[in-house]
Amino acid sequence: MIQFLLNQTLKTLDDVDPNTTVLNWLRGSERRCGTKEGCASGDCGACTVVLGSSDGGKMRYDTANSCITLIGQLDGKQLLTVEDLADNGTLHPVQQAMADCHASQCGFCTPGFVMSTFALQKTQETVSRHDIEQHLGGNLCRCTGYRPIIEAAERACNISEDRFTPLEEQTARRLEAMSSPDTSVLMKSSRCLLPKSLDRLAEIYLQNPEARLLAGGTDLALTITQQYKTMPLIIGISQIKELQEITVTDDEIRIGSAATLQACQQALAGHIPAFSQLLERFASRQIRNHGTLGGNLANASPIGDCAPVLLALDAVLELRCGAETRRLPLGQFFLGYRQTALAVGEFISHIVIPRVTLSPNFNVWKVSKRMDDDISTVLGAFNLHLNEGVVMSARVAFGGMAAIPARAKHCEQALIGQPFNEQTLAAASQALAEDYQPLSDFRGSGRYRLAVAQNLLRRLMLQSSEAQMPLEVQNYVN
Repeated sequence: MIQFLLNQTLKTLDDVDPNTTVLNWLRGSERRCGTKEGCASGDCGACTVVLGSSDGGKMRYDTANSCITLIGQLDGKQLLTVEDLADNGTLHPVQQAMADCHASQCGFCTPGFVMSTFALQKTQETVSRHDIEQHLGGNLCRCTGYRPIIEAAERACNISEDRFTPLEEQTARRLEAMSSPDTSVLMKSSRCLLPKSLDRLAEIYLQNPEARLLAGGTDLALTITQQYKTMPLIIGISQIKELQEITVTDDEIRIGSAATLQACQQALAGHIPAFSQLLERFASRQIRNHGTLGGNLANASPIGDCAPVLLALDAVLELRCGAETRRLPLGQFFLGYRQTALAVGEFISHIVIPRVTLSPNFNVWKVSKRMDDDISTVLGAFNLHLNEGVVMSARVAFGGMAAIPARAKHCEQALIGQPFNEQTLAAASQALAEDYQPLSDFRGSGRYRLAVAQNLLRRLMLQSSEAQMPLEVQNYVN
């Protein structure tokens, strides 16, 4: 069985199909219809809810797309919906601000905006315009326009306490009391196993290699909502603390495979700023709160944003199978479209980035049709070590160019040992045509993708040239 709080009401479920989404459970079993279904793919934000969890005895509130959150992922959490915010007919400050600023028109998207703003208000004491845009980036409005919505968020976030504040310590204790060292099980026509330790996960997965591993579920849940399939056996890993840890030493950065992309963004900001800045554009806040670094690699998508960055950083994967652990360079992990080198019963436990490989010239650029909440058309990662303008080493990787994310090895060879100038750029750009035969789809043709990749290489050269200018010249150029 699983246990969670629906606001302050304890819910114990043991006879629910684990393929059920939180959205369908809310609207069907609980008749809470304030949470809306729009896209059923985690893109529009109409279904946004907030999941509360205990973080060191204090409450942490994260938004989630309930349309792609499976019911088993609620175990040990507090679930809050738009119906929970008002108190005996008195609107919550976020709801009141939305009304006062005339920020709702048709109203369909409004509950999602309210919940995203509520999470922001509960998470940060001081809020900037950028913070608001980041939290609302996964919520789409087609009626009111964003100006009054942002004004409502600015007004609501000036209020630091609400009716939930006095209950937070008690709620955190209740959630901690639910935690159990045992494996939780949810079973009806299908089964969901929720191990609480890394060793237990390795044991269960080795015994059940046909199971689907569920981390954030931001991609896997589309199997249910878009392809209308069911998964007979699911093993959830989001409650395993060892897989959520991020450790930074002088030699390496070690990231648990179940560390969320939001946690990675925050942890990497001071160590690999370009990677952190990229993650700010990865999907939406709702997705980053639950999607994981390991999941982004394991699904082996050719347009996964993290893979080319980690390839350029020479990352290594720690793979666990039963009691055995092995290390595999990420460059050997992707075998073909959606194919990996994982053996039967094996999973990613950690991602290791050697710090010695990181260049001060490391850059990552994502090209997509929208600035936020969009899939990459091309993503380029450039890790060049320069000495007096000469390229001493180069690791260049692209996503969105072929069936798998891959390094541009011909391009790298054209760069190494050469001055980073127009002549070298021309040779390296030509070499990119040998590295990739870019795919064509609705995001862009192969010819367009190759041109974009070459232009990103030129951008790198221009940026490098600017960095070597005297400061007074840089200021004049800018």
